[in-house]
Amino acid sequence: MRFLITGGCGFIGSAAVRHLVQAGHQVLNVDKLTYAGDSRTVAAVANFPSYRFERRDILDRDDIAALFQRFAPQAVWHFAAETHVDRSIEDPGKFIDTNVTGTFAMLQCALQFWSNLNLVEQSVFRFIHISTDEVYGSLGDQGLFKETTAYRPNSPYAASKAGADHLVRAWHTTFGLPTIISNCSNNYGPFQNREKLIPTIIRKAIAGQPIPIYGQGQNVRDWLYVNDHVAAIAAICTKGTVGSSYNIGGLCQVSNIALATEICKLLDERRPRRDGQGYAQLIQFVADRPGHDYRYAIDSTKARQELGWLPRESLQSGLSKTVDWYLDNIDWTLDDLNADDRLGLKLSTPQSTQDGQ
Repeated sequence: MRFLITGGCGFIGSAAVRHLVQAGHQVLNVDKLTYAGDSRTVAAVANFPSYRFERRDILDRDDIAALFQRFAPQAVWHFAAETHVDRSIEDPGKFIDTNVTGTFAMLQCALQFWSNLNLVEQSVFRFIHISTDEVYGSLGDQGLFKETTAYRPNSPYAASKAGADHLVRAWHTTFGLPTIISNCSNNYGPFQNREKLIPTIIRKAIAGQPIPIYGQGQNVRDWLYVNDHVAAIAAICTKGTVGSSYNIGGLCQVSNIALATEICKLLDERRPRRDGQGYAQLIQFVADRPGHDYRYAIDSTKARQELGWLPRESLQSGLSKTVDWYLDNIDWTLDDLNADDRLGLKLSTPQSTQDGQ
């Protein structure tokens, strides 16, 4: 098949590109190469004859429409998005531009292309929009996000993705474009941007610097290994019901402080500190993020029943692979150690977890 991947030099998008090319598919990777894109993520397949890269902005509809005509994709996997919640608080306009207006542009180009296909080609075509569980807002101590959960986004990032989801659904209902939405939990694995939580914990630890954890680290996330996510998207593309959505979670709920502690233990085993202390001694709490959602947790029953999908990696096995990859790719790990400083994270004095928690 021919796949057009937007944001294919980003973290999840590049995992999809590597998977599809290595499986023998033709792939056109469209990426603007912002701070979140890196050509090294697709170096393993860059010389495959079935792989093409175009540095383009999805907001440029003329450019994107021309790519549709030249490449004639049978499926679009739309990853391109601004995803860093802290950056969305600093500059929400960029998130509206890319995530909402950019998705609108992609939908319009896809619709124009799809409308001119014959009936057989139309029946094969799919537009898969990769979204997030953050559109649902925040959970308390109990419950799971289902596909029927009402949208209640709390950050500018989450709101921009919710807006994009609504557009995708509307383009199917109104115009018939065969779209499917996936809402995933927090991804992790090799090649993740250094500003994200798990890479930050690893690189700060290796550098012997304070490991910043928001608040008192009690926020809970459901962690999904990136290759498991790609497998889910592939299943959605081939088996998913057009016009529907699928929640994709890793079945790995853990608090941020427990996650950081587990990563530190793995580092203690693999690369002990010279001073004999554990890496967990470097953990420090920082001022909490505004509007920080307390808990996310995904119910993936629909994906399991309709697609036959389940994550392969447990949190322990996935974290072990991730830590090993970062230790084996130390240049990637230690690049840009001031990323947290750019985001304005100010280290505070560690607080007792007994203070009202």
